Amino acid sequence: MFSDALLLAQVAIEDLPKSTQFLETFVAESYYYWASVFMLIIHAGFLAYEGGASRTKNVLATMVKNLITLSSVGLAFFFFGWWVYNAFPLFPVTGGILGPWTNPEASETIAAAMVYVEASYPWSPALGPNTADHLTGVFWFAFALFAMTTASILSGALIERVKIGAYIVMSIVLGGFTWVVGAAWGWNYFGWLFNSFGYHDFGCAAVVHGIAGFFTLGVLINLGPRIGKYDAQGNPRPILPHNLPLTMVGLLLIFVGFYAFLAACLIFLPGYSAETTIYGTPMTLASIGVNTTLALAAGIIAAYISSKADPFFTISGGLAGIISAGGGMDLYHPALVIIIAFIGAFIMPKVALFVEKAGIDDAVGAVGVHAWSGLFGSVVVGIAAAGFPQGESVPAINLGGQILGAFICTVLLGFIPGYGTSWILKKLNLLRVSRQEEIEGLDLSDLGVEGYPEYAMMSYVTQQIPTPTAAGRPVSGSTELAPE
Repeated sequence: MFSDALLLAQVAIEDLPKSTQFLETFVAESYYYWASVFMLIIHAGFLAYEGGASRTKNVLATMVKNLITLSSVGLAFFFFGWWVYNAFPLFPVTGGILGPWTNPEASETIAAAMVYVEASYPWSPALGPNTADHLTGVFWFAFALFAMTTASILSGALIERVKIGAYIVMSIVLGGFTWVVGAAWGWNYFGWLFNSFGYHDFGCAAVVHGIAGFFTLGVLINLGPRIGKYDAQGNPRPILPHNLPLTMVGLLLIFVGFYAFLAACLIFLPGYSAETTIYGTPMTLASIGVNTTLALAAGIIAAYISSKADPFFTISGGLAGIISAGGGMDLYHPALVIIIAFIGAFIMPKVALFVEKAGIDDAVGAVGVHAWSGLFGSVVVGIAAAGFPQGESVPAINLGGQILGAFICTVLLGFIPGYGTSWILKKLNLLRVSRQEEIEGLDLSDLGVEGYPEYAMMSYVTQQIPTPTAAGRPVSGSTELAPE
């Protein structure tokens, strides 16, 4: 018996390295899998947030549009978005676009990058059931959720007047391409913005929020305001959410998903002895927990003060605070996070009101929350974290690099594509629903059903009241009551 036990122990010892290796892989695989699952809560939040912000006649169409975002961007990211992220980091500054035409022997950098490029093709075995590669698929999963979140930022601002087909096109352009190019350049270990200029944007302040916010601004200029938003003198009039409590609950769900979003920005792979950012710089998951919480709290207080306790702006301030601190959240001391988040969120309501007074109807304040906070959150890294070293041959964090990166994200990859895509759709008469459809409501014109068929709808009431026929039998559809 003793000899049998010894033999089993020897076998266990011999298998230990292989089992340890599997455990390391499984831990990393599980981490990104569950972080991505929890990121999906962001979209439950967007569903409630935008549905509550719309009027009753548009609530279903608004929510369905959010569901379509998951589908359009998810498929686009599979067919070409994942390849764009891995193929564009060198283009156009330090190399060309990487693909089947690229010679890996051209340089050590290209050879290293081509491993990821070849795993990103839609026909790559790395994305299928493959016991030899546990990690490519979960990374695709995480990045697909990043892409869906980016497109959803566009969704809310356009509610109650955009054609669903136009929105699908624009969501694919934003979530499947322009954001991905920004990530390849400024949020990638091989990205030229990082390697040549030291650009640092850990939490995707400009890479996600700046691009999406300014893309949205470009679209809104062409889309125009909702009917009745401005009076004859051009003064804005409030179009109130039909369910502000639902909108606030939606934002709280977005906060929950945001913790997972930022956690998925951490890199932890088999064989690693420490956690790093996507740039390879050291960090801790604990810093994300502390700093996200403080940014959320400071942002809410700042927006509460700035907006004079407006409920919508108050809770939106939490999001503005997180985005404002997101670019350097891996580096900032908690005291610094509070200051940065407070400043960004305090200014946010004023930006949103300025945009409204300028004649731009942003239904959910996306330009203030995402465009402003993303721009600020990216640039402020160059001040608050200036001089932070980022490795050999990589420039330290600097204000010039942050301004350049923010400009490229917000203007070249955000505003210009958003304005250009929506301008073409407008010229083709594909951007906006007709006046009659908008007045009637998109629930009926797009879907043929009402979101609240029993909710103060006179048409429903009149259809339910019975009336007598000549034979004395009741028939529904009349406003007269049948005799008893």
